[in-house]
Amino acid sequence: MQPAAILESALYVDDLDAAEAFYTGVLGLSVIRKVEGRHVFLRCGEGVLLLFNPDATIEPPAPDSRFPIPPHGAKGPGHLCFRASEAEIDAWKERLRRAGIAIESEFAWPEGGRSIYLRDPAGNSLEFANPEIWGVT
Repeated sequence: MQPAAILESALYVDDLDAAEAFYTGVLGLSVIRKVEGRHVFLRCGEGVLLLFNPDATIEPPAPDSRFPIPPHGAKGPGHLCFRASEAEIDAWKERLRRAGIAIESEFAWPEGGRSIYLRDPAGNSLEFANPEIWGVT
């Protein structure tokens, strides 16, 4: 038995407002939950992207909390890859260019597929890639 898919992924950001503006305005994701100073949760296809303030998630929950989620968090840049077709990668390159977002790197993988890399306002590494890079069609 193994998990069928990843339901949610988390990135840690020091400025939730800047991150929300980037992910909603530039990438077009929609907010599904938000707690000021703690997190912004965004819909991405069938999954969810969790953006957390790392300073707010290292504290354990109160004993009477409705959400007994253990402390977690990371400091420094993380990485997330968005699935994209060849045509979508080209469209993202143009959209990012128009938004003034630099493409940090573009790479054609020897086994097939292509990736572009950029940074979010917190410095997290974001990638748009063909699923072929992992042998998926």
